[in-house]
Amino acid sequence: MPLGLRKKKNKSRESSNLVENEEVGAHSGGGAGKSTVNGGGLPPPPASLRPKLVFHTQLAHGSPTGRIEGFTNVKELYNKMAEAFNLNQDEILFCTLNTHKIDMEKLLGGQIGLEDFIFAHIKGIKKEVDVHKAEEALGLTITDNGAGFAFIKRIKEGSVVDGVKVICVGDHIECINGKNIVGMRHFEVARMLKELPKNQSFTLKLVEPMKAFEMLEPRSRGSGAKASGDNRVGTGRETLRMRSKGPATVEEMPTEFEEKAVKKVDDLLESYMGIRDTELAATMVEVGRDKNNPDEFAMALDQALGDFAFPDEFVFDVWGAIGDAKQGRF
Repeated sequence: MPLGLRKKKNKSRESSNLVENEEVGAHSGGGAGKSTVNGGGLPPPPASLRPKLVFHTQLAHGSPTGRIEGFTNVKELYNKMAEAFNLNQDEILFCTLNTHKIDMEKLLGGQIGLEDFIFAHIKGIKKEVDVHKAEEALGLTITDNGAGFAFIKRIKEGSVVDGVKVICVGDHIECINGKNIVGMRHFEVARMLKELPKNQSFTLKLVEPMKAFEMLEPRSRGSGAKASGDNRVGTGRETLRMRSKGPATVEEMPTEFEEKAVKKVDDLLESYMGIRDTELAATMVEVGRDKNNPDEFAMALDQALGDFAFPDEFVFDVWGAIGDAKQGRF
């Protein structure tokens, strides 16, 4: 059954973006109206005619429930959330979908299911850590929130950083050796860390997400393992896809080919560059979908994503992964 938009609240509650004492579980079921999708390859309608997609949100460490709408990209989404909770936008580190936990498998990317519940993780304790780079690879996977904050998405077990227990998944990297990196993309931060000299120490300034008391737990439980189905609030057969350029659009869920190809390309991004970014992986799959050979794909990729300076070996492997997904080989 297709999932649509939520029912409008009564007038006495629409005057505020915050809904006192509203339970999260109340949004996991039916009772939703139908959404209107602009099909037939037509351009999106003007803003005044678009359906008002209303999403529900909370602060991950605990808060009343807020309602947000009218955003077309991640920065606007963060701004709407900040307004709902009377925060500065720069206080929001990242968001997860349908769970308040620091679960990197539920990280908000470029798509939101129409009934997804959004949890905002905001800045908590600041910390400064000295790390000795005993190996070339630190064992970190870096991502960013699309609004200027890079943070740790994964820590490889047994790695250099795994031995520094104060560094945790979800920590925002604010400074490297005194250099403020706020505003840098995740691939730039990963490159800086990779280029640090071996057998020398460096200093990280980190900001961890604020946690509620019941969320305090050993780091190993927050390292990116999938959450159980009990934490899922809702799913949507249609999603709101946000883009860095152009308006957001309501689209069908990705096909099986797209899901498999994007996952494989995301794995390759981590292997080659130390980053994970499903939106970037999806863009690469879109670029390669109708290309006939690796050279044509490489040229198109350079035009679309030249700033990343992908190595030739990586581009060839991505082309192979897209081809394997098309042929159903994984």
